[in-house]
Amino acid sequence: QVQLVESGGGLVQAGGSLRLSCAASGRTFSGYAMGWFRQAPGKDREFVAAIRWSRSNIYYADSVKGRFTISRNNAKNTVYLQMNSLTSEDTAVYYCAADPSMEALLAANAGSWGQGTQVTVSS
Repeated sequence: QVQLVESGGGLVQAGGSLRLSCAASGRTFSGYAMGWFRQAPGKDREFVAAIRWSRSNIYYADSVKGRFTISRNNAKNTVYLQMNSLTSEDTAVYYCAADPSMEALLAANAGSWGQGTQVTVSS
């Protein structure tokens, strides 16, 4: 398995920006699809964004398209989520996920998950 540690969460005003990072360690990171999910209070965990190892395919939830950007630095075993134009609807715990299979990751069946980082957007 890959161990994942998220960072970069915090409190931001509506309209502001944050960049989340997820550092992977453990077994080889090579070939893994990486993604972000979020869970707001009282709601189910939902998909946010995902990216293939090769960066050839990137996926976004409709709710974040045009505002969030996922990227990765394979040399640093790190994936990022740049979040712009944040609204109160983006308040949630954000989780990083990794899996050799993009299909498994998109189905929220990733083999590795981080502990999560809180993002709070004040209006």
